[in-house]
Amino acid sequence: MEIRNLGASGLRISAIAYGNWLTHGSQVEEDAALACVRQAIDEGITTFDTADVYANTAAETVLGKALAGERREGLEIFTKVFWPTGPGKHNDHGLSRKHIMESIDGSLRRLGTDYVDLYQAHRYDHETPLEETMLAFADVVRSGKALYIGVSEWRAEEIRAAAALAKELRVPLISNQPQYSMLWRVIEAEVVPASKELGIGQIVWSPIAQGVLTGKYLPGRPPPAGSRATDTKGGADNVGRWLKDDVLERVQQLQPIAEAAGLSMAQLAVAWVLQNDNVSAAIIGASRPEQVTENVAAAGVRLDAETLAAIDRVLDGIVVTDPAKTRSPRRSEILG
Repeated sequence: MEIRNLGASGLRISAIAYGNWLTHGSQVEEDAALACVRQAIDEGITTFDTADVYANTAAETVLGKALAGERREGLEIFTKVFWPTGPGKHNDHGLSRKHIMESIDGSLRRLGTDYVDLYQAHRYDHETPLEETMLAFADVVRSGKALYIGVSEWRAEEIRAAAALAKELRVPLISNQPQYSMLWRVIEAEVVPASKELGIGQIVWSPIAQGVLTGKYLPGRPPPAGSRATDTKGGADNVGRWLKDDVLERVQQLQPIAEAAGLSMAQLAVAWVLQNDNVSAAIIGASRPEQVTENVAAAGVRLDAETLAAIDRVLDGIVVTDPAKTRSPRRSEILG
């Protein structure tokens, strides 16, 4: 397993991180989830990412059980706060001091640990003063409940403002967790340059575009039985935007590029995001242990310039690059 620094910090993490957004406590039974985590550890993954909102807190509980008994110092455990949890009342979401302070305690309890290595703002909160949010995060760090802080899906200007306050408060803001893949490149124009300047690393999610970049979805055909696109618990909603024939036809054209590089389609996709020197880790999910093994093989792979250019030629015209696609919802949107 390749090990990288997270941003400009001294925290070292595995280049492949294991995440349980759409799996633990939801789409995958607990025994299968535990098997996937065990496989991740066996493959050298030390970094595990979750959030309180995943399966309405159940994902944190499952991950805590899966990691129980492991040497805590040998793990990097990340979680997040922002989205509604519990009954979803007026203080059950957002980045207010109240919600942050209550949420960190709940996350630690479910994860079965005294601290998390990274506590992340899952989205930007338009209704809470950024100063209040950053001070609360600083107090979480000073209390020893988190070692570092990060954000997720924040725009460049939001990251800059948070970094300025973090510097003033003398707390380590070290990461951003955005969506990033061959198909979704919205961070490249603004977020990555700002992050490089500020010493912030990217921990990217959905590097395989919800499974689309594995090539298993074929143009003109229904999704395979048992795939994420057939899942009624949320998976189908997330992958649906990519299930267009023009996208799927281009994805199929990546197969010979992957073969020439000696990689599977999934490995090519994960290796591609890891070529960006501002990416510290790529988060993978899994419903079966063998998926973990396949994706881990992308760690340490170096794609040459010819391969990268060939990928760009195939995907020209269907890649999403607009920085405005990164946006955080307002409370009225969250509550409906």
